Amino acid sequence: MYQVRFYKGDYQWRQKQANQDKCVAYVEHHFNASPNLQSDYTVVITSYNASELSKNWGKSYALRISKEFSVPLGGKGGLLIGGYNGRGDGNLKYTYMPAILLEPLFASNPIHAGWIRSAEGQDKLAKMLADSIIEFFPDGSLIGFSVGHKYKTSRPSDRGAPLSGGGTEADYAEIVMEKAKSLLEKYSPSAVPPPPVIPTVPTNDVRVIKDGKELWVYTDIDEDDELTWDTDNRVLYISSQST
Repeated sequence: MYQVRFYKGDYQWRQKQANQDKCVAYVEHHFNASPNLQSDYTVVITSYNASELSKNWGKSYALRISKEFSVPLGGKGGLLIGGYNGRGDGNLKYTYMPAILLEPLFASNPIHAGWIRSAEGQDKLAKMLADSIIEFFPDGSLIGFSVGHKYKTSRPSDRGAPLSGGGTEADYAEIVMEKAKSLLEKYSPSAVPPPPVIPTVPTNDVRVIKDGKELWVYTDIDEDDELTWDTDNRVLYISSQST
């Protein structure tokens, strides 16, 4: 149902390739960084020309992160339109489809870095990304993924910010995106269970049932036959009606 394709090269090139492939959505994954090691919020960037769908998708994703990791929402309701003084806008503005740039946690914050480095934290981040895509693009199709900083033609050694305790922003963003890719490509909508099968009981039968157990059944009954119950003698009379 979903197919995920990673795009490499400089950011404008990635977006144009995603347009050419007719992706229905495009995600670039980063982690934030700050000289203040206590910086603690989640934010999603959209371009200045972003659609309302992009903005709503970004807000929804940021809210998922905020609730799961108990971190505040940055920007305005988790959204930063146009990025930081325009930085981030060029990563998305050439797309023809809804597009968001993720900065869910801070690579520079030691607590956040622990979550980013752990398999459990990566699984949570991947699931929230996949779930947001499934929610906003339920019909499936091709999804474009871009790992921030990594694989740029102009700066092939760029890996973004260092992760507190070791590693780099880009390498861990790629791990999360690979896990999200796996979730999406294995996803199958839950089949709607069929309605319960209710045994059809012929309406013309006469049955004797005791304590829920059928003891006797008489089937030679016509729709026009008359049934009369004699309460005193506890007898059921069946009278055939001639036509």
